[in-house]
Parts: sequence; C-alpha cells; structure tokens
Amino acid sequence: MSEQPIEIDEQKAPPSDDEGETTEEAPPRLSSEPEHHSGSEESKTSTKSLSGSFLEEHFENGRRYCNETYYMPNDEPEQTRLAIAHQAYLPVLDGQLTLARVPLNARRILDVGTGTGDWAMAMAERFHNAEIIATDITTVFQPGSGPPNVEFELDDAEEGWTYNDPFNFIHMRDMSGAFADWNSIYAEIYKHLTIGGSVEIADRGMIQLKNEPPDSYVKAFNGALQSAAERAGRPIGLAHLDRPMIERAGLSFSKSRTFEVPLGTYPTDPVKAVAGKMAMIAALEGLEAASLRLLTRHLAWKEEEVRKLCEKVQEEVINPDARAFIPLQIVVYRKMM
Repeated sequence: MSEQPIEIDEQKAPPSDDEGETTEEAPPRLSSEPEHHSGSEESKTSTKSLSGSFLEEHFENGRRYCNETYYMPNDEPEQTRLAIAHQAYLPVLDGQLTLARVPLNARRILDVGTGTGDWAMAMAERFHNAEIIATDITTVFQPGSGPPNVEFELDDAEEGWTYNDPFNFIHMRDMSGAFADWNSIYAEIYKHLTIGGSVEIADRGMIQLKNEPPDSYVKAFNGALQSAAERAGRPIGLAHLDRPMIERAGLSFSKSRTFEVPLGTYPTDPVKAVAGKMAMIAALEGLEAASLRLLTRHLAWKEEEVRKLCEKVQEEVINPDARAFIPLQIVVYRKMM
C-alpha cells in the first residue's frame, strides 16, 4: 500500500513556488472595521459596520463559543488546534501555502475564516506588496503582532460583503459546517473577485479507517456528527465543493485535488510521519471541539456521552493498525468574465 498523503485526483503538477520573498514581521494594524483603511481615500474600500453580537461569548459544556450558531469553539484549546492544523497543511502542499498559482503582482488577498491568522501572516510575508485582509467572526484568535500588510477584521461572511475594491485571490479553509447557504457565499466570491482572479477552498472530510473494526466508534461518531449538522442546517463534509454548485455562481473550474492525510506516524517516510503526527494531534483535539455543541444541542446527547464517544474514537484512531486518515479536498476556481 502506498504512503500518505496520497493524491487521488487528476492534477499531477506540484504546487507552484512562485510567491515573493519574505519580510520581517512587524505589528499589524488591527482594525475594528471590516476593511483596510490606510493611505489615500482610494484605499477606503468598505462601508460595513460591526454588530454587537460579534462580541458575545457563550459557554457550553466547558467550552467557549463566539455566538449561538457556529459549532466550533473559540477558546484556547481551539486556538492551539488551529495552529497545529495549519502546520499539518504545509507538507501536503509541499511547503507551499496554496494550490493555486497566485500572481506575484497580486494587490489584494482575502482570507475568509482566518482563525489564528497563520495562513494570512505567511501570505503577507511572501506577498509583501499585497494587502491581505483576514476576517473571522471572533477576535480572540487574532495575533498580537504580524506583518504590516495584513489586517485582521471582525466580519461574518454570511452577511452581505461590502468590499468596494475586488480581490485578486480569495482563500477559504476548513469552513465546512460554517454556512447555511453556500450558494450565497459563492455568489459573493464571484462578485468580489477581479476578472482573472481565483478562489481556493480547502476542506477536510470525516476521519476514516483503512482497517475499520466491526461496530466502529469512528463510524458511529461520523454518523452522529453529520446527522446533528443536518439538523442544525449547516451540513458538514465536502458536498459544498461540488463542481456544478460552484460553477452556477459564474466561476470557472481550474483544478481539484484530493489527498489522504495520514493520522499518526505509521508512514515509513519520516517527513510524512511528522506530518501525520501533527495531523493526528489536530484531529484528536478536534473530536470534542466539533461534537460537543452539535450533539448536545441537536441530538439531545449528554455531555458525558459525547466525551465518552470521543474517547472511544481516539482509541481507534491512535491504533497504527487502523491506518487512520482524513480526506482533504482542495479546489481552485477563477472568475473569467
């Protein structure tokens, strides 16, 4: 059996390494407004105002959440998980930050759902002449320092986007389950891309076991999570990466790749084993994070029942004989007209 991660789609060329040079980090201009405001009047490109609901905190089952709807927490354990998850992406992309070929002269880049901002800061260092806008529905993830050309903004992508200046590149990662209507998200992406601009969307599927035991707890966990997300009206999985759905928004297909990311150190290749270790840590830390709110709120499970199931799933995943992995799909589309 071949090693992980395994590319199992039609695109064979490695990601392009044509980004710009790096620059030293400096404190960013953190903004309480949803658009970058610096320099001339022409740079003032948004009119959106903030909602007080952005600043709410909700505590359930020992976890902190940013609002009443999004199923993932925003507490310190989640911040740590997101930082590890970012590092786990890098070996899959051969050390690159994108599958798309972002032009060196890109002027504006948008990162929707930036989380801890690791991707946005890395892009800002490589594209030091570009303006990087990094948005999220919570401010607690935002770092205290970073490159001067990245701006972190509080924004809800489900509300109407009000950027007046379009973007050369839009990036979204791990947003499965975040939105009730992906069609409206794709419409906003199309509206806010430049002609010739591209969008990259990366999402992971459910944990899988190549050697799944009878009555697998992983299978039960996946089923419960998907059922709860359906009831919440925000499905999880990879269905939102369906090509016809994205093309209906007017976007043109560029490329799609699917990888099997190992969970654990079972690959014999040392680089892949290190990547698998990081991916496994992120996946295990994400078990309770992804399931506590969904299962207790929408399937009426008790907190202790959720935690017990997560423990059983962890036992199966860490077993090297199970050869656990997560499918990762990355799609790139362009605005041609």
